[in-house]
Amino acid sequence: MIIPDSVLETLLKALPQVRPQIYFKSSLTALSHAMEDQVLAGNDHPLVIASFQRERFYRQEAHRYLRISDRTDQVYVLAAPETDFTNRSEHYETIAFEPGDGLSEEWHLVVMGEQYASCLICRERDLSSETQSAPPLHVDQARRFEGIWTFDRTIVLKSAEILLNRILQYRPELRTKIAPMLAQIATGPIAAINQVDPAPFADRLVTYLQAGQYKLAKAYRSIAEKERKERLVNSITAAVRRSLDPHEILNVAAEELGKVLGAGRCLIYRCTSNDSSAILQHEYLLNPVPSLSGRTWTLQGNPLFEEVVQRQEAVFIQDTQTDARFSMIKDGDRTLKSLTEEWDIRSWLMVPVLHQNQLLGAVELHYCGTTPHVLEHDEVEMVEAIATQVGVALIQAESFANLEDLNQQLEALDRTRSNLIAITGHELRTPLSTIQVCLESLASEPDMSQDLRQVMLNSALADGERMRKLIQDFLTLSRLESGRVEWRIEPQPLWECVELALSSLQARRMSTALPQIVTQLSTELPLVQVDGEWLVEVLTKLLDNACKFTEAQGRVTIQAERNEGAMIEVTIADTGRGIEENRLETVFDRFYQEEGALRRTTGGTGLGLAICRQIITNWGGRIWAESNGKDHGSEFHFTIPIVPSGETKRSAATRRRRTTG
Repeated sequence: MIIPDSVLETLLKALPQVRPQIYFKSSLTALSHAMEDQVLAGNDHPLVIASFQRERFYRQEAHRYLRISDRTDQVYVLAAPETDFTNRSEHYETIAFEPGDGLSEEWHLVVMGEQYASCLICRERDLSSETQSAPPLHVDQARRFEGIWTFDRTIVLKSAEILLNRILQYRPELRTKIAPMLAQIATGPIAAINQVDPAPFADRLVTYLQAGQYKLAKAYRSIAEKERKERLVNSITAAVRRSLDPHEILNVAAEELGKVLGAGRCLIYRCTSNDSSAILQHEYLLNPVPSLSGRTWTLQGNPLFEEVVQRQEAVFIQDTQTDARFSMIKDGDRTLKSLTEEWDIRSWLMVPVLHQNQLLGAVELHYCGTTPHVLEHDEVEMVEAIATQVGVALIQAESFANLEDLNQQLEALDRTRSNLIAITGHELRTPLSTIQVCLESLASEPDMSQDLRQVMLNSALADGERMRKLIQDFLTLSRLESGRVEWRIEPQPLWECVELALSSLQARRMSTALPQIVTQLSTELPLVQVDGEWLVEVLTKLLDNACKFTEAQGRVTIQAERNEGAMIEVTIADTGRGIEENRLETVFDRFYQEEGALRRTTGGTGLGLAICRQIITNWGGRIWAESNGKDHGSEFHFTIPIVPSGETKRSAATRRRRTTG
């Protein structure tokens, strides 16, 4: 059965002098609870009629109506069923109406005793048209009701009559129980009504109103916390957008966090899970707390850091003087106890900065003083949110830095391409032109003298060799950079490789006057663990380079000595034109030429030193240049590994067998 009529409208038609008011849901809750508590505080047997819009609202109050039913047998509860609410006559009468019934929009409570009476008759208002332009509120904040709340017995009696007649329509079988109550209502008001102590009602009403105010204040505090968190996140986000410099981002984050959370010290630093320490650079301080900026912060053996790394979540210690972790003393270690005493840390929060479960750094808040500091759960969550933002910012900054590096590599590649075009154009075109002229002369001049023919042939052969060396250098560097070289690493005597390199150099420069070459190699040098052919190549190119830039009256020296590690350092020094300080590293770049690609006096492709670096680096060594500047000579150093002591004897025996064989 569905009855569309509204109880409130029926009451207002019967009593036109009554004027309805607007109530918020929280106000109605306080009034209804106070009315129910007045029944529980009395000792009579009143009539209680309660109408709930839905069963779920009734469920919240079901325990109260069980207690009320112990006071009186005239209790009627109405609701639209959602689960198992049905018509029953157990502890009290329950009346179920359809969800489409008029009562589904109303909220009623009628209490009528011998000496007091009150009623609450309300209908929920439709606010959809009023809130279209307003921001959405919480569902309970937005609900409003229009109706009547009164102690007027005339209005209470009429409300009770309307509701009891409505109940009879739903459950006619209750007529025997309801008829005496309707007859009593028909007798009219009683003069001594509401002449009872109002204290229970007033006390309960004030209590519920105060509870509502407390909830409202709590909601306001929650909104303020969210606003503070949003403002903090926005400030750090603005810093991220304003700059991709990680130092600026971390400085802003440390200062904002420290200010908002009132910390004595806020630290943000970069670290990984395997780091033993970190350098503190980003700090916020509240005077007179001592600064940690620039100091080394111990991480290895720090139980707090180890716990953060293991759990990958924030760890907060409210009181460092009573926490068990601060009593773990290890001999020789700087324990947490010593850190807290030295830097006056009473409460300590450490939050990891993570990206894809990888530790990028940490955020620490130190509360200094004599009393512990209490951090709320939402404050810790706020710090974790900021740590997440910091992690994203760091990854973005690193990505930008990597992009800059990539751009620089692309620029270098473009320069290499330009140099390649210039050098190959010059180095190939020049000998080709010479060869072509020589061959054309030989072909077109049959009467050319024998001496001139020999000159022409020698010129063509020399330029052909020059082209061969150019192409060979290109292929060699390509094989080295692509990793397609098959190394034959074995023990080698350094002096033997030097002798072979000198022989090769003299064979190449038979027609050119060489500077004086001095070899200063000790007979006590250990064997080196290298590929002999490639070591000869390195030595030949370095010697050729030294002779190329040294006058015939100059000097080239070859030295070698064992350094502190398991390496031999070889030095090739010359008294030639030297290298400017800002070019000591660039001379190893591919196609580098001091005089430019098209105006050189020494020839060459600029690949020799690049090839040497590739070879030495593949053996785990290092190559570098030193010079006091222009016209002060230069030194080229490189390191190569020596043969381990156990291998030396076996290598010597093997070489003896080869010699005797």
